[in-house]
Amino acid sequence: MPSSLPALRQELSISVGPRLPDGQPSWTLHDPVRNMFFQLDWPSFEMLSRWNMGDAEAILAEINSVTALQLDSAAFNGLLTFLGEQQLLQAEKGSAPALAAMRARQRGNWHQWLLHNYLFFRVPLLRPDRWLTWLEPRLAFLFSPTFRHLTILAGVLGLIGAYREWDRFSATLMDTLSWDGAVLYGAAIFFAKTCHELGHALTTKRYGCRVPTMGLAFLVMWPVAYTDTNEVWKLADRKKRLTVASAGIITELGIAAWATLAWAWLPEGGPKQVAFLLSTTTWISTLLINASPFMRFDGYYILSDYLGLPNLHNRAFALARWDLRERLFALGEPAPEAFSPRMNTGLILFAWAIWIYRLILFLGIAVLVYHFFIKAVGILLFIVEICWFVALPVWREIQVWRTRWPDIRHSKRARRSAALAALFIFIFLLPWPDRVRSSGLLQPQTRLALYAPPHATLDALPVASGQTVSAGQTLMQLSSPELDLRATESDAKYESLAWQSAAAGLDVNSRKDWQVLNDQLAYANAERVAVSTDLQRYQPVAPYAGVLVDIDPDLRPGEALKSQEYLGSLVAADRWQVVTYVDEEAVRRISKGDRALFIADGMAGPARRLNVVSIDRDASRTLNEPELASLFGGDVLVREKNGSLYPEHAVYRVVLDTDEALPATSPAWRGRVTIAGNWEIPALRFLRVAASVAWRETGF
Repeated sequence: MPSSLPALRQELSISVGPRLPDGQPSWTLHDPVRNMFFQLDWPSFEMLSRWNMGDAEAILAEINSVTALQLDSAAFNGLLTFLGEQQLLQAEKGSAPALAAMRARQRGNWHQWLLHNYLFFRVPLLRPDRWLTWLEPRLAFLFSPTFRHLTILAGVLGLIGAYREWDRFSATLMDTLSWDGAVLYGAAIFFAKTCHELGHALTTKRYGCRVPTMGLAFLVMWPVAYTDTNEVWKLADRKKRLTVASAGIITELGIAAWATLAWAWLPEGGPKQVAFLLSTTTWISTLLINASPFMRFDGYYILSDYLGLPNLHNRAFALARWDLRERLFALGEPAPEAFSPRMNTGLILFAWAIWIYRLILFLGIAVLVYHFFIKAVGILLFIVEICWFVALPVWREIQVWRTRWPDIRHSKRARRSAALAALFIFIFLLPWPDRVRSSGLLQPQTRLALYAPPHATLDALPVASGQTVSAGQTLMQLSSPELDLRATESDAKYESLAWQSAAAGLDVNSRKDWQVLNDQLAYANAERVAVSTDLQRYQPVAPYAGVLVDIDPDLRPGEALKSQEYLGSLVAADRWQVVTYVDEEAVRRISKGDRALFIADGMAGPARRLNVVSIDRDASRTLNEPELASLFGGDVLVREKNGSLYPEHAVYRVVLDTDEALPATSPAWRGRVTIAGNWEIPALRFLRVAASVAWRETGF
């Protein structure tokens, strides 16, 4: 503890702040050069208020004698360190090199500067304080209770109107999903966010604070409007700070309320569409983005002021890291701050929620960055995102563990945590039985579908639906007057040419045309055979023994049939099979002979034990079982084109056999197929997938 104290900077000012959560008073220290504010607790204020005494021991002695506080040299040294790190002390003679070195460390090298400014930077666009001073009195009616009540009433009436015309409201939403609609949505968001920032600025001016700048902040190249409202830290009333923090959200919700009412009352046209866009974009964007406490947007400052915990994120992170170390190593270190048990648990859970949220968010941003830039730059920026937001925080925590290694090494809980970690790694490296799950179709192994040929008429149904037939038995008798006429004509033509060819050998004059007649006779015979073959389609016979099923009970002899009309199916009832499709990652984990289980959807049908009998070597170009397509409730993602279904990803057809037959009259069943695949090490699967993605995306 120094005998003589360094001088404080002359331009600093201290104002009364709100009471802290534990009830003690607080004060706000303002650095006008950097427009930064620091919250002081009671001991810090008492020491700073006596700074002109010039002697640390005298300051502590007076505080301990005239106040209820009992401070020691550690508290004073902590305050002195804080003032030095935050550059709140006057520079001493010869300290320029040290200050320059400190500034250089803060700036870092050129690649650190580039990294920080790529991830986040601000572009001030306006110095609005002067015209806000002129504008605020003229818009004072917006802060009146009357306008607030009218806005609430407008929102209620607008919601009632939207509910009553919900079909038209939702149809309008679908109509705006176009390029023109995207432009209008962008304009609506720009207008809403401009009003959002004006809400912050005007509320700040209403409470007598200055608004030095407004502009755009870029978070990983994504533009976000901002308003500098730091001066609200001068306000001792926490409710006023809460009002400033929530002013933007309230402004956008007010716009949404009036816009929804306007949509319900306006006639069709451009103004109604604009009102619809404002009523949908404003409240969705403000609740999803601005109201979130997981990033440093309005929701964060609202929660921070509500709890009375400035710098909420960092304090929650410090507490969660301490809790993690205690749970893993039981070092017995004191908590960074003392909170009530309920607040302590809430802050720890809040920190973990932020980490999970940011992990998902930054991974998504990294993917967008990769796809937004050219491939080479996108890969580099993707790596930067992962390293900076994911790997670096983990590495820093590991470095903290290294500094505490002597204590960790002798901790029983640390040994238990290490054993659990080793067990987890061991499990991750052990082969585990695998299961491949997909949708499948249980159907007869042999099935012949019957369709009506063109211009057919049903003459007779010698076999009833569900009746057993033998091989070679006629299933249906069909006829076609047009084909019968062609058969009669071809027979007559053949007989005429055959007579002429036979008589040509007896007639000297016809003998010279004998070769031509033979050619015509051969052509007529081929035509007669073709017609005979077509006639066989009108007399279908059973190629194997089975059961005729699915005959339409409304079919009657003499009825004309449409071309390709489904007439029924011949099912061989001895064997049934299940057809399924698996992706290229799963197909390598199964082989012929693997056991499987089929359970019908909803457990409304049969369940069968199966065995894999065949696996296609090549991916299926089309999906021949539409019941398994995602369009109809299956698992195979497809797109439809010209009546055919094309898988979106590589899938392989797998056929599974069952020894348990079903009655031939049973329908086909769709259900879930579970195949007991080969054992595999989870780590190898993860590495293989990661390597394949990296190989594909790098373009090798």
